[in-house]
Parts: sequence; structure tokens; C-alpha cells
Amino acid sequence: MFDDPLMWARLQFALTAGTHYLFVAFTLGMAPVILFAQLNAARRRDEARMRAVRFWGGLYLVNYGMGILSGLVMELQLALNWSGLNEMFGYAFAAPLAVETMVAFFIESTFLGLWIFGWDRMGRWAHWSCFLVVTLTAYLSAYWVLVANGFMRFPVGFEIRDGVAVLTDIGALAANPSTLLAFAHIIAGSLLVGGLIVAAVSAYHLVRGYDPDGMFGRGIRTGALLTAIGAFPTVTFGGMQYMVRGMENPTKGMTLSAAEIEAVERSRGAGTEVVAGLGSAVMTFAWLFISVLAVLMLLAWLVRRIDRWRWLHWVLVFAPFLPFGATIGGWVEREVGRQPWAVQYHLTTADAVTPMTNGQAALSFVLFTVSFAVLATVTWFLIVRFARRGPDGSPLAPQQVPAAEPPAPVHRF
Repeated sequence: MFDDPLMWARLQFALTAGTHYLFVAFTLGMAPVILFAQLNAARRRDEARMRAVRFWGGLYLVNYGMGILSGLVMELQLALNWSGLNEMFGYAFAAPLAVETMVAFFIESTFLGLWIFGWDRMGRWAHWSCFLVVTLTAYLSAYWVLVANGFMRFPVGFEIRDGVAVLTDIGALAANPSTLLAFAHIIAGSLLVGGLIVAAVSAYHLVRGYDPDGMFGRGIRTGALLTAIGAFPTVTFGGMQYMVRGMENPTKGMTLSAAEIEAVERSRGAGTEVVAGLGSAVMTFAWLFISVLAVLMLLAWLVRRIDRWRWLHWVLVFAPFLPFGATIGGWVEREVGRQPWAVQYHLTTADAVTPMTNGQAALSFVLFTVSFAVLATVTWFLIVRFARRGPDGSPLAPQQVPAAEPPAPVHRF
């Protein structure tokens, strides 16, 4: 296994993509929380609620910055390790990623900067509108990434000309059923991530007896609501994606014969099925625990004990591991289940990888994996640190202006 450059490249992509998606899930989960919290605070002109917005926004900011860095490394990895994919499907596969890059770097980042530095410098509605753009573009960015991924699973809207895929129907590419169902699944799953992050941080501070302006009491109720709303749609849209696998894939412009496709399918190893099944199992069990937790939180809310049951608070502190585990398990099941194809029925993973020696592939794996491990460790350390500090220690907390010292007495002689 470890003397095969293809396995090094696949393992590298699995680890780096999985780590990058943890940042993405945090961003997509927290953005709606902050957006509607600020809307409520602006409508009420409530400074106490706006203080909570600054706190949650500070955690979002730390994660966002590191997510951008990991995204850049991800695109570099695609260019270095998967030249076969780029050569044949670059026009079709890379076009959505180019749109995503433009959205993320030139729109989302610009308006996030305006939001960060616009506190007390612009009207409350103009300031809120900046984060509205940030939220919409975050989800739009995720959509275009899924357009590229959906194309790999269910390739549509293209023709093969001189060995290169050329887009012929952008509408078909954008409305790919694999993309739309995955996007709906991501939206619902993000509610679980955001809800359980807010609930976990709020529960930690409630255990400590620290609830300034009631912000963490409101936070744990918000987390319960989002978790309950997201639980059923998440599993519904996840299950609907299996329908796409049973659909007949397009054969127009097929580069492989039916016999060649059958031979490739037979090469699928038993280990592939085991890994895909393991990912599916992790996803399923995580969702079951999340559902039980959602019921418990709603019950505690109903009997007015959600901010008092310490045993539940300690459970919630560790709850974010569940949706993160479910997202990674689902991603493993989705991607490993497609093997040995890079683009279903058109390009094998073996043909998509860059020709390189085993030593080069191993070195690439070590460099990229270590970089992502350091990046992830620093990010989560900072997020936990700022979360434990509370609103006064947030990166967006207003700076305290020191009181002016009284003038020195004037002595007259």
C-alpha cells in the first residue's frame, strides 16, 4: 500500500480535505446564528444582545481566517497532485472552483472586513447588511464547491473533444441532482453544527455560573432550537442522495467502453467497501445521538430546566464532536464510495493522479499533512481559548478606553 504513489495522494487528499471541511462546517453553522442574533439586537437596539453578537462573531472570525488558509492549500494540492484530472476535466471541474474562489476572496472577505471594522462606524442596518452578504456568499461558495464535487459523481453538461471535457450546458452543471441534494444536506447539517457549538459554549459558562446579560441562557436555547430544526432534514436529504447513485449516468462522449467500465468496477477492492461502510456507520450513529440530545434539550426547555441541569450542560460541552464526526463520516462514505473513479465512468483515480515517484508522493503527504495538523491545532486552540474567556475576551470586544487621569494640582507660590 505505502509503496504506491496513488495511495499516498489519496490519503493526503482525504486528510487535508477532511480537516478543511471542519473549518467550513464551523463557518456555515455559525454564520446564520450571528446573522439573526445581530438582526434581533439591531431591531431591539439592545446593546446587551449586541455584546453577544461580538462574542460569537469573534469565534467566527478566528475560524474564518484559518479556513481561508487551508482552502488555499487545498487548491494548491489539486494542482500539484492531480494533473490528470486537470488536463482532461479542468474546464468542467475547475470552472466552479474558480467561481468559488472569486466569491470567497473578492466578495465574502471584503464584506467581512467591512463588518469587522464597521462597528460603531456605520449605521446598524448597514452594518448588519454586511454580514448578510457574508452569510449568503459563504453558502454560495459552498454551493460552487459542491457543483465541482457533484460533477465528479454525476458528470453532466459536457462533451469530450480531442480528449478534453468542454462545458456545453452550464444549466445542467449547476442543477446537477447530486449537487442540489448534497447542498440541501449541507444546509441542514450546518444547523446542527452551529446549534451544538453555541449550546456547548453556553453550557460551559452556565456550569461556571457565568451568564452576563443572560447571553448564555439565550445561547443554549438557540442551540436547542437549531439542533431540533436540523436533525430530521439532515437525514432526509442525506438518504435522498442514494437515489442519484441508482440513476443511469450520462454516456454522451464516453471515453471508455462498457467492457472497460465493467473491468474497472471489478477492481474495486473489498477495503473500499469496508471504509465506505465505516464512514456511513459513524454518520448514522452520530445523527442518532444528536437526535436524542435534541429531544433532551427540548424537554429541558419545556420544563424550564435547560439552563439549570448541570448534567446536561456537561454533556453539551462535548456535543460538537457529534456533528463534526458525522460530517467527516459522511464525506468518507461519499468519496470512498465513488472509487475507483475520479469522474464517474469517465476517468479513474489512477489516471487522474500526477505521475510521480513513491518518494515524491510520500514527501508531499508529510509536508501537507503536517501543515494542516499545525493549522488545525492552532485554530482550535484559539477558538477554545476565546470561547472560555467569554465576551470580555473576544477578538471583537470593544476596547476599554482608560479613564483620563485627573490633572496634577497647580501650586502657586
